[in-house]
Amino acid sequence: MALVEQLGLKSVSSSQLGVALWRNSMMLLLQRHSPVSSSPFLPASRKSLPVFLPRRWELQISARGSPVCQFASAASENAYLRKNDQLPVRFELEKLGIVMDDWTLGKEHRLICPQCNGGTTYEPSFSLRLEDEWTAIWKCHRSTCGYHGKANVPHENGSALTKRQMAAAYHWRNPKITEFSRTSLNLQPLSDDVIKWFATRGISQKVLQRNRVEQIYSGSELAIAFPYYKENKIIDCKYRTIPEKRFWKARGAARRTFYGLEDIKGRDEVVIVEGEMDKLSMEEAGIINCVSVPDGAPVKAADGETPDPEEDKKFSYLWDCKEQFGKVTRIFLATDADGPGLALAEELARRFGRERCWRVNWPVVDGKQLKDANEVLLTLGPEALREVVAKSELYPIRGLFQFSNFFKEIDDYYHMRVEEAEGASTGWKGLDEYYTVVPGELTIVTGVPNSGKSEWIDALVCNLNRSKGWSFALCSMENKVTDHARKLIEKHYRKPFFEAKYSNSTPRLTPEEFAAGLEWLDNHFYLIRCENEKLPSADWVLDRAKAAVQRYGIRGLVIDPYNELDHQRSSSQTETEYVSQILTKIKRFAQHHDCHVWFVAHPRQMLNWQGQPPNMYDISGSAHFINKCDNGIVVHRNRDAEKGPLDQVQSNWFVLRCRACMNKFVEKLQFCVSAMEVMDVEPDDVNLAL
Repeated sequence: MALVEQLGLKSVSSSQLGVALWRNSMMLLLQRHSPVSSSPFLPASRKSLPVFLPRRWELQISARGSPVCQFASAASENAYLRKNDQLPVRFELEKLGIVMDDWTLGKEHRLICPQCNGGTTYEPSFSLRLEDEWTAIWKCHRSTCGYHGKANVPHENGSALTKRQMAAAYHWRNPKITEFSRTSLNLQPLSDDVIKWFATRGISQKVLQRNRVEQIYSGSELAIAFPYYKENKIIDCKYRTIPEKRFWKARGAARRTFYGLEDIKGRDEVVIVEGEMDKLSMEEAGIINCVSVPDGAPVKAADGETPDPEEDKKFSYLWDCKEQFGKVTRIFLATDADGPGLALAEELARRFGRERCWRVNWPVVDGKQLKDANEVLLTLGPEALREVVAKSELYPIRGLFQFSNFFKEIDDYYHMRVEEAEGASTGWKGLDEYYTVVPGELTIVTGVPNSGKSEWIDALVCNLNRSKGWSFALCSMENKVTDHARKLIEKHYRKPFFEAKYSNSTPRLTPEEFAAGLEWLDNHFYLIRCENEKLPSADWVLDRAKAAVQRYGIRGLVIDPYNELDHQRSSSQTETEYVSQILTKIKRFAQHHDCHVWFVAHPRQMLNWQGQPPNMYDISGSAHFINKCDNGIVVHRNRDAEKGPLDQVQSNWFVLRCRACMNKFVEKLQFCVSAMEVMDVEPDDVNLAL
């Protein structure tokens, strides 16, 4: 009882007495062993470590000046006295390294993150909530961590909650809004030392006074206080220690809003920054209509659609300020020049609408990227900061461009600086006059079976590799890998793979040439093959081709043939619509990745066929094959004994439709094709009619 009297208590429960003993002993221990801080901002009488209590306690001082700890409420006491082993989710959390002393349900628990350990400042940035006895969710709010997850223990009763648990969960989701005042927050005018520190950051006393920046003591720590005003009332307050950089917010379920919200009333242009210091820096540059987000930046931009306001907890302050931003026509996003800052800009842009957003690009000085408004103010001065904001660029909208976005490419095209501006040579002089290979275009190749379509394409890609060093992805579903390798190596060395009849006495590849040929194949050609029994779809092929662009830098894609792809489509989609959709996807791939695509498509079965070459409209499926291609080529083999030998491919006829020349230009050219090479032959017939 003597101890109770010493503590200034008339009566105390056993739990209260235990906490009071603990609190009293901890204060004595800390006062005895705490190191003296070297911070110039601490008065001599306040130089000791701060003492933090769990949020369930209220600290009071008795008449004798001794500390007294009490439960904040009976509900808090009951929750605390509950046995820990009655929470099944506890064991799942401890497996993950999440250990707590307080297991109150429906409450936010602030801890040190088990993943990032709170960073260099050991910030309790890890927020965990016990939904019920079986479920917990958590997230680390440090921008460089973002660790989040959920633990859910299976149980017989589903997720049914007791009345007490439901009440706790309700109060968590519907907190009582705390109303603050300068007195309740213990705010004090800025000391001379703090004003001098702000001066080192380029912030004047005049700006500090207008924004009502103040200070507090948290235990023995001095911290800057940034009160958040709305309608001239303090609805939140954020603190920052100096010279170290540690942040926290006022205790209580405060409403989240922009810092400086009252400065944008009636404005049609608003600048948004990522921190209070950047807001003050903008004002030093004469930009008053500026606000700062309250919670910093996310680790990365979220995928998918914008969540509903009820679910958009991270950006709830945007919905709360919807009316203020309703009439704003231009929003300048001046977030930090790092990953989280760019992610924040993306999140803000998709909520406000990209069409009214501008992106502030921070300059580079002496090879160093300036990060934010305060760095620009300190490095270049207020005039430069104002000029950087004035030169903001329209926030990019996917699929919407100005011609100025392409001025460099257009200028290079005009001055012929791009090597492939007119297209790469096919390797055949007779053909180059009418057809060259332009990256980003689609060429449809057709012809009746056994006309030499695949042989001609193989010869073409070998020529391009020889002259340009291009690499290719080959989706050739009618070729065995061994046969395709043989054909390519033969065309590369112009020697037969075997001693066979087609070699015409040409010596066979030597073992050294064969070994070098294998290395050449492996370095320049990449196979796209479906290894199971299912047919590959066009989307599947294009996905692998995209990977080949990123991994190997291919410049060409061969899809041979169309009828070997999987063509499942919905019952409501016609074949014409389906073909149009596939060709559109292929053209987009070619243009986006700067690749040339050769797409082989067979003609439909031709009745009463007498050996004449087909045309592009004969392709099975749709007229879109000629309507959507950039170039159309018909490969045809002579089958008339009176016009030439039939025992080998001697001549091919090409019908060209070249958009770069003229829309309805058609030319017939003649080539001599052997198994090892394709050579020019002087044309003996030229037709300019369809």
